[in-house]
Amino acid sequence: MTRAGVRATARIVARADGRGATALPVLDGEGPLAPRRTRGESGEARVLLVGAMSGPLGGDRFTVEAEAEKGARLRVGSAAATIALPGQAKEEAHYDVLLRVADDGELHWLPEPLISVAGSDLRVRTRVELAAGARLVLREEQVLGRAGEEPGRLTSRLSVRIAGRAVLDQELACGPGAPGGWDGPAVLGGQRAAGQLIVVRPEFAAEPVRARMLGEGAAVLPLPGPAAAVTAVAPDGLRLRRVLDEALALLR
Repeated sequence: MTRAGVRATARIVARADGRGATALPVLDGEGPLAPRRTRGESGEARVLLVGAMSGPLGGDRFTVEAEAEKGARLRVGSAAATIALPGQAKEEAHYDVLLRVADDGELHWLPEPLISVAGSDLRVRTRVELAAGARLVLREEQVLGRAGEEPGRLTSRLSVRIAGRAVLDQELACGPGAPGGWDGPAVLGGQRAAGQLIVVRPEFAAEPVRARMLGEGAAVLPLPGPAAAVTAVAPDGLRLRRVLDEALALLR
């Protein structure tokens, strides 16, 4: 493992134990990715991803895989924000996330924000594979630069499939070298934080979510299948989190 390009993978598998609780038969991490089980609510397994070293830096490739099997309830968060930093290597860094949820399984993916530091170059790829009866709450937040700082280059792609059907596939590119207009009125409108919330519930099939604005800079949209997406922009990460929390309470 060299600082010119760290490779690290964390794997989490949640399984119903047959007694109303959720076990974690797989909870593995390496290098900078250290998953730790914490106290959860009744029937739920809760995991925090703890950063054991700085990163991702240029040339790094991190991968996180989380799976909730049939009947399992899993909540994954992070102990602190992920900070994309420039490194000695001038290559881009990669952070890949793969989430799988079986029928009657439930996964809440709620990491702290990703902060794109000046000079960094990070590619984030999140793939979600859900069975027809799965439940999901996914929150993603990106903050462009620290206080008073220009952002690095950040490209974030999110795809969601339900029962093998693609319901969402979108990409956002920001910062130096990104396609023109990313900070214009059609994308971020000069704001420094962007986020989204994906909620999948079987109940939405019979009672679809209605498209509407959620105040200034945020909107909720129904997705094909029993799902809804909230997209939001804000001046900073604190206000972005507030908007997404309010949207989640509404969708519940």
